[in-house]
Amino acid sequence: MSTKKSKVCSSGWSDLWKKEDWWAVWLGLGLVLIAILFWSMGTSLKPLAVSVPEWSNFEEVRNHFSSSASNYLFLFLVLTLIFSLAIKILGHKLKEFIPGFAFIFIMSVIIMTLGSNTWFKNYNLESPLVALALGLIIGNMVKIPKWFDASLRTEFYVKTGIVLLGATLPFTKILESGPIAFAQATVIAVTTFLTVYWSGTRLYGLDRRFAATLAAGGSICGVSASIAIGGAVKAEKNHVSVAISLVVVWAMVMIFALPIFINFFGIPSGPAGAWIGTSEFADAAGMAAAAAIDEQAIRTFTLMKVVGRDMFIGIWCFILALISVTKWEKREDGTKADASEIWRRFPKFVLGFFVASAIITILIASADVQAANAINSDVISPIKTLRSWAFIFCFFCIGLTTRFRELTSVGWKPFAAFTTGVLVNVPLGYILSVIVLGSYWSNV
Repeated sequence: MSTKKSKVCSSGWSDLWKKEDWWAVWLGLGLVLIAILFWSMGTSLKPLAVSVPEWSNFEEVRNHFSSSASNYLFLFLVLTLIFSLAIKILGHKLKEFIPGFAFIFIMSVIIMTLGSNTWFKNYNLESPLVALALGLIIGNMVKIPKWFDASLRTEFYVKTGIVLLGATLPFTKILESGPIAFAQATVIAVTTFLTVYWSGTRLYGLDRRFAATLAAGGSICGVSASIAIGGAVKAEKNHVSVAISLVVVWAMVMIFALPIFINFFGIPSGPAGAWIGTSEFADAAGMAAAAAIDEQAIRTFTLMKVVGRDMFIGIWCFILALISVTKWEKREDGTKADASEIWRRFPKFVLGFFVASAIITILIASADVQAANAINSDVISPIKTLRSWAFIFCFFCIGLTTRFRELTSVGWKPFAAFTTGVLVNVPLGYILSVIVLGSYWSNV
């Protein structure tokens, strides 16, 4: 009886304001609609969407901040307000969130300043990578107080950023590239999942549920998949924790390794982004790697990862829940997996991504050339800047929450099984993205 009740509660209308995924949708779409409203009134969000321009000497930085200090204060107040609204309803304490977010924002300003320096840019040290590196240093050298956890909303920041990203990606491009991305993602996801699961159960003797949780993290969408699949197959809590740790380990490696490899061998941006989309294990980490390349890499990464791989999470949850119930568990209550499991596990922020893309696409399609240019300048450009802030918050929080000591305690067998999947996933992703479909992704 309690199981049925929990399912009803978890899939009811209250999810619309009690789930982080939905709040990412509301905040992202809300900003998009406000940007459109301002544009229709002859103004824009540009005063809010402030960023540090490229600079080479400190005088330029000083002049920028002396003239834009009020804009940064305005941005901080607005972001604090909208995130606080969600955080409060999600059940966290504002007296803990607001001071923590203030620190994250100040550090993000510093990070954006460093990432905008010409020296940093020459060495491809863009703001996302600077955020991650600085977060790792602080997180592993300074003990972060427990109350700070309320502001370390890594998944929330990146999901909101991805919804905003949808507004910068034409829906026609999603419709055009979606089938290719989904087909490539199918090959990658199925091959990687079976590799990790088979090596985990056959070579290293891991429990089937544990192996399935590891395989999901390495083949679908990282942390989210590990949590969702772990719940669907009734994996032990520590198994889910280990899977998350391994996702983080390899995500950290890929954030730095993939851009270095891509730049060294001169792989074009389009195929590079698609390859990152097949090889990274988490949206936030993949976005950081893609952002280290350029805007086209971000675009193809998003098509490959969000449109392609992330879409699998609901389907895989249903399939594995069905297998777990009918094959792995001996249940007396007769409970069976049902199709609604797909919807319960489906990442809702993906819907926000699609809706944001459709709104902007329709708006531009109905406008003349002059109006379309104004939309790009007054709507899309500020959204891109706000998206960048959300991603910097996320990457900095990833660094702050990653503990090297914890990552070394997962055991060699789970690590070996997951790494076996990596050794298959990365080369296969390269073959499909760069060699087989390279010309296609170059034109996206």
